[in-house]
Amino acid sequence: MVHSAWFMVHCTLYFVLRTLYYYPMILLSIDPGYDKTGYAVFASDHPSAISFISSGLIKTNPHQSLVERLKVIQDNIIEIIKQENIDTMVMEQLFFFKNAKTVIAVAQAQGSVIALAAQYNLRFDFLTPLQIKQIVTGDGRADKRAVWKMLTLQLGETLQVRDDDESDAIACGYAYCHVAPTRMAR
Repeated sequence: MVHSAWFMVHCTLYFVLRTLYYYPMILLSIDPGYDKTGYAVFASDHPSAISFISSGLIKTNPHQSLVERLKVIQDNIIEIIKQENIDTMVMEQLFFFKNAKTVIAVAQAQGSVIALAAQYNLRFDFLTPLQIKQIVTGDGRADKRAVWKMLTLQLGETLQVRDDDESDAIACGYAYCHVAPTRMAR
């Protein structure tokens, strides 16, 4: 009985603080890669007022050098930052790769995007795939299909995506809109 009363007080305090410390934001969510980088843009005044603005996929030419490919990614992200007046960026954290060569290139792409966040003075954070799935579906082990189903239910829109990287960026951005108050007030 005492435990449930404490839990109720804790939950109430959490939601009050979440409302008080929520920063309105225009969020750019990134699913990094050097071959394909997914992105999504959200506007949010409050965790219950989330607006999906756009999403897309930045593709690079596999015949170009890594440096040229990273420049393509950076140029596209700079254009999005300026066009949408982005003030916050979130990125899906690298989790696990079987191929060491791939993980290094993806980490380099991630680093080039993080440098843009610093250059444009954006608030920046990471979410892990487990956190994203937990926030969106309530189950950290959910598959991509379950995540996508919840996103279409929650956003109430017929979202058209071209690739898993784009849908991962949408999921990351949507999840961050829900946890931003507790993460930005740190």
